[in-house]
Amino acid sequence: MSVFSRFADIINANINALLDQAEDPEKMVVLITREMEETLVEVRSTTAKYIADKKQIRKRIHWLEKEVKTWDEKAELAIRKARDDLAKAALRERGIVSHAAAVLEADLVHIDHSLCKLQSDTQRLQAKLQEAKARQDALVMRGKTASCRLQVKRQLHDANIDDALHRFDAYERKLDDLEGQVDAYDLGQQTLADEIAALEQGESLDKELAALKSRMQQQDIPG
Repeated sequence: MSVFSRFADIINANINALLDQAEDPEKMVVLITREMEETLVEVRSTTAKYIADKKQIRKRIHWLEKEVKTWDEKAELAIRKARDDLAKAALRERGIVSHAAAVLEADLVHIDHSLCKLQSDTQRLQAKLQEAKARQDALVMRGKTASCRLQVKRQLHDANIDDALHRFDAYERKLDDLEGQVDAYDLGQQTLADEIAALEQGESLDKELAALKSRMQQQDIPG
């Protein structure tokens, strides 16, 4: 397949349709992108060759135009010298050179047309290449996201994780029991500060009781 045939196929290809039909869209878009990049390199190389040929043809045409002028001058000289036979020969050579220049001019028009079309098609190919790369990045990202989500889902449904969580719950309950036992042990013992505070409270109550009895006795004494 020539570069131009492949180029036309890629230009006219529907990337979305190709991806929809592919069993592995991510792999398919990588292949499409690679094909586009390779074709773009070949097309640019062909374009460079056309440009180089165009320069050479212009130089050749310029040389032929000078030759036409030279044969014109030789024909005029032959006429002035009354040598019509040489003048006819000079004009014949002039015609050959002029025809060669005309052929090259036609080639130049063809090359200009091809270069114009190549430039337009190259721009379309570059646009499709950017589209393919964007789709490639999106598909790769979606693939990674799907893989991560699948891994999380598998872990959530993993019996080992449920068993580990149950073990955590059992261990937490065991710690609650131990802390409860410590708290119960502390309830049965009084610190020195607690005992002194109890004594102070008892002494205060004794004073209040004595004061109350004294008031009551004074009330019972007849006036």
